[in-house]
Amino acid sequence: MSDTPRDKLFSQPRDMIVDFVFDEQVVRVFSDMIRRSVPGYESIITLLGLFAQEYARPHTQLYDLGCSTGAATLALRRRLSQPGCRIIAVDNSAPMVEACQININADKSSAPVEVVCADIQDVQITNAAVIVLNFTLQFIALEQRDEFLQKLYAGLNPGGVLLLAEKICFTDPAEQQFQEGLQLAFKKANGYSDLEISQKRSALEKVLIPESIEQHRARLLRCGFRQVYVWFTAFNFIALAAIK
Repeated sequence: MSDTPRDKLFSQPRDMIVDFVFDEQVVRVFSDMIRRSVPGYESIITLLGLFAQEYARPHTQLYDLGCSTGAATLALRRRLSQPGCRIIAVDNSAPMVEACQININADKSSAPVEVVCADIQDVQITNAAVIVLNFTLQFIALEQRDEFLQKLYAGLNPGGVLLLAEKICFTDPAEQQFQEGLQLAFKKANGYSDLEISQKRSALEKVLIPESIEQHRARLLRCGFRQVYVWFTAFNFIALAAIK
């Protein structure tokens, strides 16, 4: 995926900014876009593999929900050593699913992977040892998040782990400004212009709805998870592990 084209989707002024969608244009530059926009993204992806190594049990399933082009799926696959396991990668964007399947086919790891084009809220979760929601929950409507996570909890085996990475907001306005400012500096350091940042922000405004870490933790505990740990943080992005 090193030859992914550079993200220039918002480099020219637009008369009208429409809501962000994961279409063919986005898929083509997605790897570059997320690497240059999300601090710590590559570290999170790499470290996800350790959870497959530590939490997978023989003859269980691992889910990558909102798999995009398959980076998290591959990280899980390359560390998965337990016998009889399979990974189910799901995304509702047909172009994403197509790109994910190409990347899976090019990978030499042996663990079986099923790539599914579907709404992750409609997928049946069973016999799960690991569930990954990598920057995915933030795109689900707020009023649907509790029910969705309760469904994931029900499909996890005891001792299984839900891995949730999200952009977050802060209840303290000063901290919100501080953390948001650092992410802005990160984007600029990676070559994004003020115009690109502004137009993409407008496109995501009604699509990506962040919550605070306190809201995430409270919801996960409410769903029944016995432990919730922050295992990665970078500015206004975090990764949580919720243990059943």
